[in-house]
Amino acid sequence: MSMAETQKLASISIGEVLCGRNLSDVLNQITIQHPTLSGADKGALLDLSHGTLRQLNYLRAVLQQMVNQRPAADIEYLLLVALYQLQFTRNAAHAVVYEAVNYAGQLHQGRYQKLVNALLRRFQRERDKLTQTISKQDEVRYNLPLWWINYLKQHYPQYWHNILKAFNQHPPMTLRINRRHTDAAQYLEQLQAAGLTGQILDTYSVMLTKPVPVNVLPGFDSGWVSIQDYGAQKAIPLLNPQDGERILDACAAPGGKTGHILEWADCHVTALDIDERRLTRVKENLDRLNLSAQLCCADAQVLDSWYDNKPFDAVLADVPCTASGILKRHPDIRWLRQPQDGRNTARQQEALLDSLWQVLKPGGRMLLATCSIFTEENQQQLTHFLNRHADARSRQSHVLLPNNKQDGFFYAIIDKI
Repeated sequence: MSMAETQKLASISIGEVLCGRNLSDVLNQITIQHPTLSGADKGALLDLSHGTLRQLNYLRAVLQQMVNQRPAADIEYLLLVALYQLQFTRNAAHAVVYEAVNYAGQLHQGRYQKLVNALLRRFQRERDKLTQTISKQDEVRYNLPLWWINYLKQHYPQYWHNILKAFNQHPPMTLRINRRHTDAAQYLEQLQAAGLTGQILDTYSVMLTKPVPVNVLPGFDSGWVSIQDYGAQKAIPLLNPQDGERILDACAAPGGKTGHILEWADCHVTALDIDERRLTRVKENLDRLNLSAQLCCADAQVLDSWYDNKPFDAVLADVPCTASGILKRHPDIRWLRQPQDGRNTARQQEALLDSLWQVLKPGGRMLLATCSIFTEENQQQLTHFLNRHADARSRQSHVLLPNNKQDGFFYAIIDKI
């Protein structure tokens, strides 16, 4: 795919996100509409879309200094992408400008073509001056809405700066080693033999020095290793599955934690999800690992539609959330969320958790898990749950803050007495 096509599709993607759509959904749709895109093409489009969204407030601030009146929306999205390319990539500047101007000529009868050319060339001449005037604005420095920055300052007064720094890092590629086959030390030797380097994070986790296509990972197709964030890998050791147990993985898709449960112990897993299409991904992941679970497509809150009245020994409640802890991997989230979303999502979680508590046997345990760092969905949710259920006891709970090795998560082990 040419730079022109990548630039065009990226600008379309940015526009869709800023109109409220999820970037993953947008890119999936583009892939369907353009079936000839290669793996490299998709990677280039992903990098350009992610990068532009990660630096969006900076790019907007630069553009605002150069225009008196905002251009048409699609021209603005094109300019944001081109400015990102000029400032943050190694793309040849003349090619970036040429392709952007050429594409602008195809829009609105070409009336913005000269403007696009003038703005991009001005940025090349004056970038230091333009950057200097905006560098002290928190929204620009951290590329987040101001309400989000203030929230982190209020709830994480000692850590907010580190969280914001982590949000703007590129996510590492972290591997979960299948303990049924090998461990991190032995697998690292296989990586090195294949010309790859990495760092051992724990007994069954390796962080690669740089991302690579999965097909070059030794044993990937045979299920020896999976791609999973280091913070996400910490869920199943907390749940601690045991041989012979019946375990419910609620909201199971895409199946990373389902596979981890079955790698951990010889147990009987029911993988439940409301989305049949996403449940297919669970099966694909399990097939690659040569593991199996009972797959069930149903609404977890409608017990009559799936529950057989046989209580579970353990429940993984990986509940839907704002995903406020995983901005490194999903930079669109920072622009899609609103200040009230944490409270709204927490209310939706309550009914789901109450339903899941009913299928857990006395003496069993439930792991409340989110990929959020909003306290409404985490600590406050746990407190409210314990207040509603006299037979619930919190054994431990903690928030994992995003850093250079992991995204942000919350985990709480709740025992049913």
